[in-house]
Amino acid sequence: MPVPTPTTPAPTGRSLGLLIHMIRGELVRALESALQREGVDLRFTQFLALKHLALHGPMGAGDLARALDHDAGAMTRVIDQLEAKGYARRQPNEQDRRSLRIAVTDAGMAAWRQIALTHKHVLEHAQKDLSAAEREQLAELLDRIHATLQGVD
Repeated sequence: MPVPTPTTPAPTGRSLGLLIHMIRGELVRALESALQREGVDLRFTQFLALKHLALHGPMGAGDLARALDHDAGAMTRVIDQLEAKGYARRQPNEQDRRSLRIAVTDAGMAAWRQIALTHKHVLEHAQKDLSAAEREQLAELLDRIHATLQGVD
């Protein structure tokens, strides 16, 4: 019997973890490709950081790293990249002048409005073969799995 690889399902049945991993990979590729077609030069991690900042407001780099499940060094590079594109800026923390907060710029908000629609279209395309009831059921099942895993120590 052949040994399963990360890109092939186990012969004994479907692996939930592998399936989620493969879906995530395809969603990342589809989003990055759609952004490229629109002339938006963002990688997926940059997209996630911009999205989180646009939706939740300014925060420290450590808070952003934790929210995106990234290490601090990797997040510093992502913030540097967003700053270089003019989408984010480091600003003094009003409560603690020793630290900085990361904020979205006006250009970053304009970019977010554009890419949010692109993201929505990619997700809609991924679910195009599902009925409204199936989409709701899928979301509910994934929510339950997520809630269960959050409760694991």
